Amino acid sequence: SGITGIVLQNGVQVAGNSVVLTSGTFLNGIMHIGERQITGGRSSEGSAKGITACLNALGFESGRMKTGTPPRLDGRSLDYSKFEEQKGDDQPGKFSFTDTKALTKQRSCWISHTSEEVHDTLRASFDRSPLFNGAIQSSGPRYCPSIEDKINRFAGKTSHQMFIEPEGWETVEVYINGFSTSLPEEVQHEALRKVPGFENARFFRPGYAVEYDYFPPTQLKHNLETKLVPRLFFAGQINGTTGYEEAACQGLMAGINAHLSVRGEDAFLLDRSQAYMGVLIDDLITKGTEEPYRMFTSRAEFRLTLRQDNADRRLTELGRSFGLIDDTQWERFSKKMESFREADAWLSEQSVEPDAANSYLESMGTAALKQRGPLDTLVARPQLSLSGILENLGHDVPDFPEEVWEQVEIGRKYSGYIEKEMEQVEKLKRLENLKIPATFNFEKITALSMESRQKLGKIRPETLGQASRISGVSPADVQILMVHLGR
Repeated sequence: SGITGIVLQNGVQVAGNSVVLTSGTFLNGIMHIGERQITGGRSSEGSAKGITACLNALGFESGRMKTGTPPRLDGRSLDYSKFEEQKGDDQPGKFSFTDTKALTKQRSCWISHTSEEVHDTLRASFDRSPLFNGAIQSSGPRYCPSIEDKINRFAGKTSHQMFIEPEGWETVEVYINGFSTSLPEEVQHEALRKVPGFENARFFRPGYAVEYDYFPPTQLKHNLETKLVPRLFFAGQINGTTGYEEAACQGLMAGINAHLSVRGEDAFLLDRSQAYMGVLIDDLITKGTEEPYRMFTSRAEFRLTLRQDNADRRLTELGRSFGLIDDTQWERFSKKMESFREADAWLSEQSVEPDAANSYLESMGTAALKQRGPLDTLVARPQLSLSGILENLGHDVPDFPEEVWEQVEIGRKYSGYIEKEMEQVEKLKRLENLKIPATFNFEKITALSMESRQKLGKIRPETLGQASRISGVSPADVQILMVHLGR
């Protein structure tokens, strides 16, 4: 009948018609610092015991993963004159489309480098590293390896970058990005103090590795609900991901769908053309992961439409339908869309004469006009920007916000590429619209390869589009499925 609640370690029962499990690195978590093993999922915080065993008893498959974190230092103890400063953006942008104030002050980060002397110090204690002495058997993140892993894998490199990052305005603590390690604490001290600028470094806490349980995400539906237990949802590192944004987007989607499931409403799903959240979840569900998964833009096939500048155009209406967008934000979005349509229409109506344009065009290194033509065709030229065109060739230019003109420019400059991508999106949606019945028996279709039958039966894709993205399912298999689905 599905989940009915949870039982805490102290025996207290909490009833609930849906549950979202976001266990992070705490499921049977073990922290490693050299030969020391400490039970916990994060510094000074204990591990969660019993949940994995409970889920295993229900039939869930689990595994182990590893991540790590670098030392935290007292920033006042470092000599910044020996580092390379990395200032913030001259015109800092925002992650939010709300009318928040732009940043007026920023804190710099700094770059330093390890050396062969540092590497020798670390190598001398590799036999005490849990990565190399067998204490850690699980998979770690491929794209942010520990310093000892980098030294071992890239033995020819005599130096690696380190980024000194302030933790905030109200603390002196700094984060040494690029120096994630699980070597003994005294080795960390000795090695770091051989880096120029770190001679007098004071440590707040050492770097460490943490191993934890996860559950292969092929055991989930696309709404992040488990297949085995109705209304139980998994989100974050329990699904094999790593990274803050990766965890946050899963929590958002699982929370929305947990709410909808209690209300008996249809699941809310984002496809691969709508959001990176859709790409991440689809990858997890259809392909699974055997190492901590990071969301890279390269994983998405529709990168021209999945841009940060148009996130509000893609998702605000959906958010509004769930009550997540208040009236003020909705009004601001609606006004922006109206301004965009007006600006785009205005640009379509403008024309330009050769005599007025050619001097500017030649100065920008692009071909002169031979006859009068639409002004908007110039936007597609790589040498030109819309702001430059409007400043030099525009007349009575309407006053719209910069973010509106940016949307107009991107749409015009890349229109041909975007149109081709949208054709691919439509092909994807046609496959996504072909539903596979929940009781469909893949084993009976002997024309499918054995690998396809096994993987389709295990993952049980809900659409033909999902089936086509499972590793080992060939285009020929997809055609066979289409025949058996009556298409």
